Amino acid sequence: MEIIIQILSNWFPTVLTGLLFYGMYILAKKLLERQAKGKTDKALIKSIILFTIGFIGIISVILALPMNPDQKGQITSLIGIVLSAVLGLSSTTFIGNALAGIALKMRNSFKPGDFIEVDDVFGRVTEQGLFHTEIQTINRDLTTLPNMTLASNSLKVTRQSGTIISVECSLGYDVNRLKIEEALLKAATNAGLVEPFVHIISLGDFSIVYRVHGLLQDVKSIVSARSRLTGHVIDSLHQAGIEIVSPNFMNQRQVGNAVFIPKKYRTKNKAVLEENTPENLIFDKAEEAEGIEKRKEFLAEIEEKIKKKNEELKAVEDEEEKKKLEANLEKTKELKEKIVDKIDAKVDELNKNS
Repeated sequence: MEIIIQILSNWFPTVLTGLLFYGMYILAKKLLERQAKGKTDKALIKSIILFTIGFIGIISVILALPMNPDQKGQITSLIGIVLSAVLGLSSTTFIGNALAGIALKMRNSFKPGDFIEVDDVFGRVTEQGLFHTEIQTINRDLTTLPNMTLASNSLKVTRQSGTIISVECSLGYDVNRLKIEEALLKAATNAGLVEPFVHIISLGDFSIVYRVHGLLQDVKSIVSARSRLTGHVIDSLHQAGIEIVSPNFMNQRQVGNAVFIPKKYRTKNKAVLEENTPENLIFDKAEEAEGIEKRKEFLAEIEEKIKKKNEELKAVEDEEEKKKLEANLEKTKELKEKIVDKIDAKVDELNKNS
């Protein structure tokens, strides 16, 4: 009996320490989950806090073990050496990406749903974390870029208000440039671009290189808009009687006055071809991420309204007015809870389908 009591008394501090830190871990997890509802950017902070509590708890349990001080010192020294080695090997990349992530967040140059291009990688942002940024490319795949890459290279962000798209074509010297420019401007207008203009890029040995530009206001259709512009350039040049063939081919053939322009073709599915926009399929995850981001912005506005209504409630003395404000405040809080639930559901769905 005395031996059992002795064993229990020796292990009691260890068990108590373990249970204490386990309770702290569970409590912290519940509080952080409640606080992070509807705020996807809180996940990293939650992970860091829980990891810290768990790590301190493990060290505390080791120190509370019924062992002599020399053995405890050896174990803690071993843990310290392993931890130092891990931090030493990974600190450069780890800290560098973290600092770059913080800088990108502070600069706020892009957000989920935006089109970005870096190192010849083009796509829409689906996730912006502390250490990496995930984008969905035009082949629908997900590409993860370290934040150091984004911070140390030229980053091109497509503006939500509109972007300029362009198409180049090389045509012979035998066609008047004004006729070509008129046809190219017509093509840009037919493609749905605003305020089109044409630049002459270079004068080659056999041809002139033209580039037609136009403002695309709906940037979400940027991929199909470029293809649509190219198609309208071909159609417009052919309608104007301007031949599009290789300059080398033009100078080497012996065909007299023959002109190579395809005959008109009427398709029954023209409307389908014109309205075909594959962006919804290509950037499906980015579209959902943008929707979550917009809900988070709306949630921030609702929280600001709740804050103002609480201040108004404190200043009101009339009971009738006070009841009206309280009822209004309760409705606003219910709306906030619904938005939070929708954000959480969308985040879970997005993570499940990734």
